[in-house]
Amino acid sequence: MSTLIDGIKGNRFAVLGRAGMDMFADPVGVKSEDAELFRADLGGSSANICVGLVKLGSQASLITSVSDDAVGRFCTNRLKHYGVDTTNIQIVGGEYRMSLAVYESRIENFQNVIYRNGAVDFQVTEDDMDKVEFGAFSAVISAGTVFAAEPSRSATFKAIENARQAGLPIIFDIDYRPYSWPSPEVAAEVLSRAGEESDLIVGNDEEFGFMAGGIDKGFEKAKELAAKPGRMVIYKMGEKGAVTLVDGQEIHTGIYPVEAVKPNGAGDSFMAGLLASVAAGHSLKDSVMRGSACASIVVSQPGCAPAMPTTQTLNAFLASHPGPST
Repeated sequence: MSTLIDGIKGNRFAVLGRAGMDMFADPVGVKSEDAELFRADLGGSSANICVGLVKLGSQASLITSVSDDAVGRFCTNRLKHYGVDTTNIQIVGGEYRMSLAVYESRIENFQNVIYRNGAVDFQVTEDDMDKVEFGAFSAVISAGTVFAAEPSRSATFKAIENARQAGLPIIFDIDYRPYSWPSPEVAAEVLSRAGEESDLIVGNDEEFGFMAGGIDKGFEKAKELAAKPGRMVIYKMGEKGAVTLVDGQEIHTGIYPVEAVKPNGAGDSFMAGLLASVAAGHSLKDSVMRGSACASIVVSQPGCAPAMPTTQTLNAFLASHPGPST
């Protein structure tokens, strides 16, 4: 476990996965099809994690590819705006495009339309990963979407191999998105392999259930993965909180109830809050709780990257909130 915790405390994260453009209907409550105005900002799970980390005082570098067009430059500029390192981003020409998410700030009948045709982030190659100086980082984070297609899948396993040689722990957010994968069978096989390669695995009950072949088997799958010495698993259950499985222990934590305006972005913010809090010296249980608070903050505001809290915002939320559910 020391390798994992020491890596997180090093607080220099290489993050594998996509950036994209988010367009969200304005004002809060309006449906996308009725909107006259949309706000645009950075999105994409890995980019969101990077922004969340940087806002909480960590260093984060996104490793991906972007399109050689205005939207690719928009996303790169927004990453720089938030303070994310873009040194390891490759620019790819041709017909490949950035992801686009069009959604709204509402819970009831929430709609999120994802455009992933010819996605440029899947074009990351093994050669790209060989150019990354993994020794400059203390830990690697990967979101599950990078494994959904080639050449990105092989490139990510290559990155894990290179990071291992540099002595870095691997942090894996399962982040299963069915629309990105050729089949559920391929997804289950590849995500399970990625889990076996990882030191910290974070996922929700549905994702672990998917890997296990049934939602009722998800917690057993999480415990099975956590049985490997030195590995930690965080099993999220939405409103029921989370169970952190580490060194034979089960640490149960609740959530911070809020008035949510949307459901998306919570998992990315949880990951950033968890890791930045461990890096800042908080206990594991407190770090999970701070991650949960970050998730609550993000779902209570429009957008994803712009909604990620700073340390000051997080501390103010915790000071003013009556406390977590049990």
